[in-house]
Amino acid sequence: MITIFDYGAGNLRSVQNTLAEVGSPYLLADDADGLRKATKIILPGVGHFGQMMRALDAMRVRQTLLDRIAAGVPFLGICLGLQALFRSSQEAPEVEGLGLFPETVLRFGNQARVPHMGWNQIEVRRESPLLEGLGPLPHLYFAHSYYVPVTEATAGVCTYTVPYTAVLEAANIYGVQFHPEKSGPLGLRIMRNFVDL
Repeated sequence: MITIFDYGAGNLRSVQNTLAEVGSPYLLADDADGLRKATKIILPGVGHFGQMMRALDAMRVRQTLLDRIAAGVPFLGICLGLQALFRSSQEAPEVEGLGLFPETVLRFGNQARVPHMGWNQIEVRRESPLLEGLGPLPHLYFAHSYYVPVTEATAGVCTYTVPYTAVLEAANIYGVQFHPEKSGPLGLRIMRNFVDL
């Protein structure tokens, strides 16, 4: 069963509606026991990196998340849920991320208007099950002020003053900086692709 993790500030309703629209049953979880029962995990995120990580620690689920991912459970991080996978963020330098990837999440420079919002094109860099059927240059909906640099795990790139990771894939770990739940038919296809993994 797909489990959406509720840490108190995610965009849950839209994600729930999207899963319902693609016909996928799901559960909401807000503790470690719920994560242990999950066969797939979605971590949606809006808001502040530090607040999210502190919430996960207060709920005592950091290690359970890491254990489930290490066990091969497919994981999808959306927006801030993607950024949480990294070592740290300039948004809250004193707070540790999940540390599955060593890079630091960066803030767009002073030349950029932030938040970066609206429909933007991504460039597919390599094949990924998450991107199946989207074509090479899909347009998707973004809303963020911080970004993940391009890494070895990057499967899709968006450029907004700098190129950055829009889609990440490494084994069973997936992440998207855009919001598939707000990206119309292409967003539905991405969620269906994750459901069908």
